[in-house]
Amino acid sequence: MIPKNESPRPGIGDAGYSRFELRAAYVSLFSMSCGPRRDGECLAQIKDIEEMTHVSNQKAGTITTAEPTVEKETRSEEDLDLPWQVVVHNDPVNLMSYVTMAFQRVFGYPREKAERHMLEVHHNGRSILWSGMREPAELYVQQLHGYLLLATLEKTG
Repeated sequence: MIPKNESPRPGIGDAGYSRFELRAAYVSLFSMSCGPRRDGECLAQIKDIEEMTHVSNQKAGTITTAEPTVEKETRSEEDLDLPWQVVVHNDPVNLMSYVTMAFQRVFGYPREKAERHMLEVHHNGRSILWSGMREPAELYVQQLHGYLLLATLEKTG
């Protein structure tokens, strides 16, 4: 390490800065994965395992890495287009007036319609508040969760 007042570049030592070096210790994957040795050299190890790629080097060893798995989207366009329902379930915590207010704010319902749904939740244990495409339904459920209401998303059919 260079002393604080001595700098290889002019002007740096004068400003009170010191110079230091960071050296990283590198470990080769080849040396870590080297298998049994014969005459100072690594033996090439190749195993036929499904979904594995093998790279072999006689002097360095064998590296085995897994192939990346590609997941395919299992939903079809029909699943996305099917009507989805936003369902609110009864809970013993929230006041009726609070639930009515939440329905008005999230869905833009008039007070009478919001009260009808609130009473349906209260008497039947659940109410279907909205039906339509999946993405807006997910957004409505998330907004209802923001009001601490128990809401779920259900597929019709």
